[in-house]
Amino acid sequence: MALSWKARRRWALVILLVALPLYIVVAVNVIDLFDRPHFLVELLVYVVLGILWALPLKRVFRGISQPDPDVPPPK
Repeated sequence: MALSWKARRRWALVILLVALPLYIVVAVNVIDLFDRPHFLVELLVYVVLGILWALPLKRVFRGISQPDPDVPPPK
């Protein structure tokens, strides 16, 4: 079932304002559970995690910056 443009826009806002900060906190806490790794290893982990969060959510963010396609253009 496809989400409407308005629903995708709302979900994108929730993801960016709530889920992404929580994801960042969890990622930092997981890294802190272990002894601090070398700087480059830690950077690599954060870069990989920074890309991985967006992959499953790509469809939610696609096209939300465009005008609503269901609204007819003004005449």
